[in-house]
This record gives sequence, C-alpha cells and structure tokens, in this order.
Amino acid sequence: MIGNRIGIAMSGGVDSTIAATLLKEQGFEVHGFFMDLPLPDRERQVELVRTTAKRLAIPLKIVDMRQRFSQYIIDNFVETYLRGDTPNPCVVCNATMKFGALLTCMLGHGMDKMATGHYARIEKNEQDRYGLFRAMDPQKDQSYFLCRLNQEQLSHILLPLASWRKSDVLARATALDLGDYGGSESQDVCFLTTGLKQFLAEHGVEEKSGDIITGDGLILGRHSGISHFTVGQRRGLGLPDATPWYVTGLDRQHNRIIIGKNEDLFQKHVFIRELHWLDGEPTLPWQGLAQLRSRHQPGAARMEQKNRDTWQITFSEPQRAITPGQFAVFYEEERVAGSGIIVTPGAVIDQL
Repeated sequence: MIGNRIGIAMSGGVDSTIAATLLKEQGFEVHGFFMDLPLPDRERQVELVRTTAKRLAIPLKIVDMRQRFSQYIIDNFVETYLRGDTPNPCVVCNATMKFGALLTCMLGHGMDKMATGHYARIEKNEQDRYGLFRAMDPQKDQSYFLCRLNQEQLSHILLPLASWRKSDVLARATALDLGDYGGSESQDVCFLTTGLKQFLAEHGVEEKSGDIITGDGLILGRHSGISHFTVGQRRGLGLPDATPWYVTGLDRQHNRIIIGKNEDLFQKHVFIRELHWLDGEPTLPWQGLAQLRSRHQPGAARMEQKNRDTWQITFSEPQRAITPGQFAVFYEEERVAGSGIIVTPGAVIDQL
C-alpha cells in the first residue's frame, strides 16, 4: 500500500510540474522539494520553482545541496576529463544526489515515497523485487540515466510519467493553463551554462597544446587542449582531407589526440569497470542488449569477466565511437539489468 505523502523533486520544468499535478489528481498529499545547486542561474531557478509550487498549491522545501553537489558531481566531472575520459554527470547525480541525498531528505521529512518527472517504469514482481524498465515514449525514455539505482532506492520511487508521451504532457500543461513553459525541460548537464571549455578553465584545468596523431603514430597537426575533444568528434580538428578525420582516442598521458577515418571508430569489444546490477548478479556470461550512450541504439551483446576488476562486452556487430567514461547499460528486453563504466582497452591490458 502506497503511503499518502509524496515528495516530488521539482525543477520548475514541465515534466515535474505535470508529474506533481497527476499525483494531486490521484489524491496524494504532494510536497515539493527543490535541490538548491551551485548554478549560475540559481536565483532564477529558485524563483521559478517557488512560482510553480504556488500555482500547484503545494508546500515547497528548498534543500541546500551546493556543497555536496560540488564535491560529488562537479569534482568528479572535472577529474574524469583530466583522465582523458568523457563523463556522464547525470547518471552519477541521479544515483548519489537526486535518488540519494534528496530521497533521504524526503523520507526524513515524513514522505512515504519520492516522485520525479523521469520517463521510465518501475515494477515490483511477486518476490517483492523491483525492476526498472523503459518508458512508453521511446523518444523520451530515461531509464539509461537511472542505471546506477539499487533496490532500496527503487522501492521508494514513483514515476508518474511512465506511461505518458511527451506530446501528451505538453498538451496537458496547455489544457491546465499551468503557465508559459513553452515545452521547457530541465537541462541535461545543468551546470554547463558557460560551455565546457570555459567551465573547465574556471575549475583549474590548464590545457596545453599537443600533437594530433594517426593510429600508426603519424603527426598531422596540433590541438589546443585534449579536454575539448571526445571520441567520434570531427569538428575542431582543422585537418582537411578527401574524407573526414575523427577522434578515435585520447592519450592523456602524452597529451595527444588520436585520429582516424570513420571505419576506425567501429569496435566489437568494450571493456568496463565498476559493474553494478540492479537486482542481483546473474550467472555469467550474461547475454542481452547493451547501450553505450543515452541515444545509442542498443546492440546484441555478451558480457564476461576479464579479470578481478574488469569485464568485457562483445557485440554481435561492431559499434561506433565507443567512449571511455560513458556508461554501458545492459537491458534484458525492456528491463535494465545493470551497467558499467567504459574504460580504454589499454587500461585493461596494463592489468593483465
């Protein structure tokens, strides 16, 4: 039996606003909670969420998480770039901040459940175990970003938009005259309002120029800073040729960008670390679908342990632009089984 007091994580955006509206219509006692983060437009966001809570006639608590967010999200983001990897702060934030610290805060204030405007489904089976599934709207599905949650967190979460399509959410907002949202949504990387290059500079990342080399070591040019590039990127290289050049790897140790042609971006093997299962570890080798980015088309894959700290994913078909630092998320049909952080093949070889 779901308790009556529901805490809704509010951003002032249309998704969390409609999620709160739906819960009120279902008879729940809804309380708004807003994560106060160290963002440049913080005051505007606070005013927006206060206006939204007033319009919905629900109480609002502003939770100061500026220090914690800087420590767990921003510092990790910068450190990941310094390693030459490409981070996904939204996945980390969901596990440690939104469904970590904020969930704990809500429960501490007497809430029975936590709700958000995420597009995903949570279902409980006959053994009282919780599963995370894709949303009805494939264009808005956000289950990828929730891949690091655990059973305890899932047991306290409600996702009112699980069966909704984005177009229907926008239509409901218009019909209820809830305000001029214009389809506005929470920004994915909320703290990158100044652009990546400026953000890293403001956080002490000193970029140095270095070589741009081919896979066989031929120097073709120079770059102004390795953190400005990611695997699969073609812009900013300044290397005209008959066919485009792409970034195929980042060598942080030697401050080099490795480039190749489009065909060089395809690989069948992916190595991961920090493996996490949402509902217990299955028998290995595991087989199912693996998704390498939030907008990546999942591919049929097999996963097995390589050594004590590393696992290897082998795809049936080569995948393009495999990016260290991103999350590989494992699906069994629509259900999220687990995830791991992609690492460079060289890092694995060094451990063998």
